[in-house]
Amino acid sequence: MKLNNETVTIELKNGTVVHGTITGVDISMNTHLKTVKLTLKGKNPVTLDHLSVRGNNIRYYILPDSLNLETLLVEDTPRGNLWGVGADAVVAVVGAGGAELCQQ
Repeated sequence: MKLNNETVTIELKNGTVVHGTITGVDISMNTHLKTVKLTLKGKNPVTLDHLSVRGNNIRYYILPDSLNLETLLVEDTPRGNLWGVGADAVVAVVGAGGAELCQQ
């Protein structure tokens, strides 16, 4: 939730532009905003108190220039073992002769 309380502009795939302050973003990139200005393509802007945008409708975010991306892109928490690959993992190796199983 590093972007909470940041004011961003979001362009949607249908050309709509949303400008507001982020209150939350979930794992599906669904974005919840407050103090929103919604501009449908070719229409006058509409002001809303709150708006939620489904993640798959978002083309891109326009972040404020004052945002320090170097600090935001650093991982806060260690991830751990994502693939379940440990010391005793078996890995398939594909070569010219086909697939072989190798003990790693």
